[in-house]
Amino acid sequence: MQVADDVLVRESIREPERFAPLFDRHAAAVHRYLARRIGEPADDLLAETFLVAFRRRASYRPMQLDVRPWLFGIATNVLHRHVRQEDRRYRALARARLLETDSHPDDLPDDRLDAQALRAELAAALAALKPADRDVLLLLAWAQLSYAEIAATLDIPIGTVRSRINRARRLTRAALSSLQEDQ
Repeated sequence: MQVADDVLVRESIREPERFAPLFDRHAAAVHRYLARRIGEPADDLLAETFLVAFRRRASYRPMQLDVRPWLFGIATNVLHRHVRQEDRRYRALARARLLETDSHPDDLPDDRLDAQALRAELAAALAALKPADRDVLLLLAWAQLSYAEIAATLDIPIGTVRSRINRARRLTRAALSSLQEDQ
């Protein structure tokens, strides 16, 4: 007979190893949820979700919420924190004019100067994109992955990659051109 989830949580307070079956039972479902929401970082966010749940297990109240929805709530909060941190990073880069660019020996000095002049504007444009659109654009531009590789990386259809890249390029171009027109 399988021990109930709420019993495992309660027992894990005295015997931490009793928490392990909860991971075994619910990790795949939580991972699927995270992967659908964010793609590649789902593994890290899954680990963080269960770490938070383990640390907060003493505050779990079975009458308020079953374990499964409790875990999904933690996963959603972890996901939102991750997205906010990424958004803040791009906004900070826009303010600091420090967008990371790799220069190659083949780059012409004028090209590097043009890229440096657009750092803040590019960071602001990237911060304004939806995270899913930003992901595909950066995988294309920075990782130099093909559309098929991006689709495989994010586990999404190639048509979705095409539409996201198209939208991200359009919005980025519009943001950059409107900023240049203002100057």
